[in-house]
Amino acid sequence: MFDSFSRGTSERLDRPTYHADLGRVYTDGIDFLNKLERGQHFKERGFPSWEAFADGDWERALSLADERREDYAREIRRASELGVTHRRLRVVEFPVTPYVQWELSVLRVRVDAGDAIRVIDARDISGIERNHPVPEVVILGDVVMYEVVYDEDGNAAGAHRYTDRSLIRETNTGFDALYERGEEFHDFFDREIAPLAPPRGVGASTGCRG
Repeated sequence: MFDSFSRGTSERLDRPTYHADLGRVYTDGIDFLNKLERGQHFKERGFPSWEAFADGDWERALSLADERREDYAREIRRASELGVTHRRLRVVEFPVTPYVQWELSVLRVRVDAGDAIRVIDARDISGIERNHPVPEVVILGDVVMYEVVYDEDGNAAGAHRYTDRSLIRETNTGFDALYERGEEFHDFFDREIAPLAPPRGVGASTGCRG
């Protein structure tokens, strides 16, 4: 699964170019967006909830995440109007990192607003990842695929853009297989995340996503 991915030919885009390209393709008649998230430590500078999390204010981080509920609902309505189906799969390692604990708390708000998100335990895909981790990708229909890239400090730094239709189809097939194996979000969250104590002493040095 994903065996051809590392050999694919891509174009490197900086972050503004990546966002602009994704926005253009997204509104150009695609019918689905699939997102596979693998990293466990990122930074999300400029996102108020993450800033509060990084400052160690867990209650404020959750409150600010909840304030985005209507924004997420608007995103989902827009996707429906465009005829774009969204699916996201989040790989989670154990023990759960503070970043993932925070991110899943944000994703819970998205799920409550109607987003289709599943979670898969990294231990359940260890056989697939014997030679390489599954890719961190955003796939827009059969048109384009982006491998999101980060700098050494965990900040978003753009993407590698792939347009090889056969590679996109192969990667989508892998995504579909893993998504099918993924657990419903609330089942996972209620069992593994809700009982966790608030992360303490997080600070920006923890390394989370931008």
